[in-house]
Amino acid sequence: MTKLSVNINKIATLRNARGGNQPNIVQVALDAQAFGAHGITVHPRPDERHITYKDVHDLPAVISTEFNIEGNPIPKFIDLVCSVKPNQVTLVPDAPDEITSNAGWDTIKNRSFLEEVIQEFKQHGIRTSIFLDPNIIQVEAAAKTGTDRIELYTESYAEGFAENRQKAIAPFIKAAQRAKEVGIGLNAGHDLSLENIEYFAQNIPGLLEVSIGHALVCESLYLGLENVINQYIAKLSRQ
Repeated sequence: MTKLSVNINKIATLRNARGGNQPNIVQVALDAQAFGAHGITVHPRPDERHITYKDVHDLPAVISTEFNIEGNPIPKFIDLVCSVKPNQVTLVPDAPDEITSNAGWDTIKNRSFLEEVIQEFKQHGIRTSIFLDPNIIQVEAAAKTGTDRIELYTESYAEGFAENRQKAIAPFIKAAQRAKEVGIGLNAGHDLSLENIEYFAQNIPGLLEVSIGHALVCESLYLGLENVINQYIAKLSRQ
């Protein structure tokens, strides 16, 4: 089945709004895993407005599943990842002032840069993934960087799901098929939710992992974290 990695950035946002250490990030990571999550994802940004660099250093001691660190590979981020050595690093081209990620890499223009960064991470035994729009040409170029996986940026699917789910998912199916053909693994994330995750997982070939944070935390406010994680796992199992 497709693995669920729970992004805990929004939990850190809640903690930082009040100061102190409630909710406790380490405890939330422990709980999410105990409830069945297959991994934990964090996306530290330079201003540390949610997940802090200290959080990233604290979490490996309690993660028994998989640890995925997302972010723009600026020097500070690269140093952090190489120090922590997570299972996976997901490279995201987000600007420091962006509220959330809003585009994938141009793997043609940035090929040499990505090759260099990926090689450095691989020297530390870290699996790499590139955040990517569902574009076949970009998938083909991504494969040439040496990356292990790509993570499809799913906002357009989420936005178009209610109106025409077949049309919304079509470019993602093509991108997934091409990823399989060129021999790279496939992840996905951004705005996936309990409403749209099952259809996506059932129709995307070779989907290894989804990373879900904002929707999962919002749904948990009403339904409870354990219940929501189990609902995602159930939906991901129906493939």
